[in-house]
Amino acid sequence: MADFYPYLVSSLPMLHFGMKPPFSFAGFLEICREFIPERDYQVLCSLGEPAGCGEDRATPKIIRGWMEFDGALRNELVKARAQRLHVEPSQYLRKDVSPDQSLAAAVTAAVGNPSPLDAERSLDEVRWKALDELATGHHFDLDFLITYAWKLLILIRWEHVRNADPVGILEHTLQKVRG
Repeated sequence: MADFYPYLVSSLPMLHFGMKPPFSFAGFLEICREFIPERDYQVLCSLGEPAGCGEDRATPKIIRGWMEFDGALRNELVKARAQRLHVEPSQYLRKDVSPDQSLAAAVTAAVGNPSPLDAERSLDEVRWKALDELATGHHFDLDFLITYAWKLLILIRWEHVRNADPVGILEHTLQKVRG
């Protein structure tokens, strides 16, 4: 299909952390399908699957940048949780990821938060800001759509959290504990 990135991007609603998602991920993909080349569409389709993004040279640079950030964030989480549990973190760290000391304070605050929900929210805010940084300089291209898609997935995740039945979750958890 034709390459109409400027039209597509300008027609998408702006996303703000904490808002209700304007459409589903499938709906986003459907909007994109008719305006971008098939190879770019396939890249967007792979974003919703955890193992969908490869680590080869054909992988867009922005995806490699996100994977590097995500690996660094996960390593900082391992370090913070290991410290709380008094265990050595080295066996759990991804060795192929460069450390990012700028994440340490945010992760320490999240791990120390007594509310798991608030901790997850603060980590997703860190992710959102990282996506903003990755999107800098990208306005009407695939890289913009990639960061938009990941932000949309964050919003969708929080919409599921907001719509969850707390009593049902508690009952399910208790059933699992009781065996």
